[in-house]
Amino acid sequence: MGYDKHQASAEFARWSDSYDRCILQWLIFGPSHRVLIRRIREVVGNQPAKVLDVGCGTGLFASRLRAALNHVEIVGVDLVPEMLAQGRSRWRRDRAHVLPIQGDSERLPFGSGSFDIVTCAHSFHHYPHQDRAIAEMRRVLRAGGRLMVIDGYRDSLWGWFIFDVCVAGIEGDVHHASARRFRELMTQAGLQAIAQRPYRGLAPFLLTEGIATEPVPLVPAPHFPTRRLTEARIHTLDDDSGLRPR
Repeated sequence: MGYDKHQASAEFARWSDSYDRCILQWLIFGPSHRVLIRRIREVVGNQPAKVLDVGCGTGLFASRLRAALNHVEIVGVDLVPEMLAQGRSRWRRDRAHVLPIQGDSERLPFGSGSFDIVTCAHSFHHYPHQDRAIAEMRRVLRAGGRLMVIDGYRDSLWGWFIFDVCVAGIEGDVHHASARRFRELMTQAGLQAIAQRPYRGLAPFLLTEGIATEPVPLVPAPHFPTRRLTEARIHTLDDDSGLRPR
């Protein structure tokens, strides 16, 4: 039986209490966030931009991005409510400019062409249907918008050992896509000018970026049945109880 969303949700729910303190924040998440922030700064400059962070977790990246670029608006989406709840103090602090939403990467609850930039850092290997996730990220980009995905770089011998042996041994049947597979996924989704850069180290990672050069047919939010919207539950912040459904 392959890795599925129930396994991913259970894993991150267990991890949520210690997520912000784990060694991976220093080893790989922090460096990846700095790379993404630097790249977003190069792309948007001083212009306002709307960013969607897929697999936002506790909101660490959203908080760091807002601190570095206070002219961007950020929406964070994550499948796991426990991860969102752990970041409640962060969401409250940035509530005027950062919105956390519980939702599925394969069924993003946003209209087509809603964002200037979509990011996804180190959650992509947990997605059972990676082609659907990439297609959805591309759908919600405006024409000229950019998708930036960072995940473990498994194309070297060390990367293969770290991600395909060690990480997979701990997390189960997750899949770190090769650089070639990322290019295929983005090309199939209609992204162009695809560029890639590996970052080497103890935990190497790969940034893959593509541009949505053409508009997609407009699909209002949500584009999936109402039953799925209920399951996805859009959340806002409540001073007394943290996250609550709206």
